[in-house]
Amino acid sequence: MAQYDCLLLDLDDTLYPKNSGLARECGKNIKDYMVEKLGIEKDKVVEVSNILYKNYGTTMAGLRAIGYDFDYDDFHRYVHGRLPYENLKPDPSLRSLLQTLPLRKIIFTNADKVHAAKALTKLGLEDCFEGILCFETLNPTHKNTVSGDEKDIEFLGSAATTTYVHASPQIFDMMDQFAHHNQGATLPKTPIVCKPQESAIGRALNIAKINPQKTLFFDDNVRNIQAGKHIGTSQRPKGADYALESIHNIKQALPELWEIGMKSVVSYPGQVTVEKSVTA
Repeated sequence: MAQYDCLLLDLDDTLYPKNSGLARECGKNIKDYMVEKLGIEKDKVVEVSNILYKNYGTTMAGLRAIGYDFDYDDFHRYVHGRLPYENLKPDPSLRSLLQTLPLRKIIFTNADKVHAAKALTKLGLEDCFEGILCFETLNPTHKNTVSGDEKDIEFLGSAATTTYVHASPQIFDMMDQFAHHNQGATLPKTPIVCKPQESAIGRALNIAKINPQKTLFFDDNVRNIQAGKHIGTSQRPKGADYALESIHNIKQALPELWEIGMKSVVSYPGQVTVEKSVTA
């Protein structure tokens, strides 16, 4: 029974409560971007956004999959640049928990590095983590196909220059597919690497040199948890091993993590993952 040596933690709605309002405003900004920048009809944007999120993990990844092309940095500036960061307050209690925990602690977020750094600073947690696995870490350049070459990917997010790729001449009509009940149809793939793709989680673990058998994965999205549990095992387990109402309950739920020489409390051949009860 291997002991844990790493905590992999999501950021948004995991390290701070959903009632902060950031998630709500982020969703609004994404829809505004779709209308203003991409020309999607306003009366369709909510349904399109929901369908893309459901099928691709993020609306952004879905937009790229169906043919929309845009500058990634511009998207992130628009979506995150107007968020109410003032709603995030320093969290000395969580800071103390993290600083006394004798394990590697790494952030794994689909968000960009600017947003991650700003949110962590507002929470007073900017120096509590070994590193940040973010959008730029897994998507170092703007391109139509995802390369398996990771030699130029930095752990904290690549500083590679964003290049613009001309848009596809055709937009895949997701609405038409679902209107005609073609749920079994093959959907176009996205060039964006993000949770809950198993390939994204596998790549993140490889970049940060994380052993999935010795890792606890905290995320508010159960799909990300399920994808994480598939890494390192041929089994297809469901759900999470733990559900915490708040990240502040981690010591109450897993006190052995603070013990020197602790051993795993769950005998499981794959990655041990943790789900918060809040849903994305």
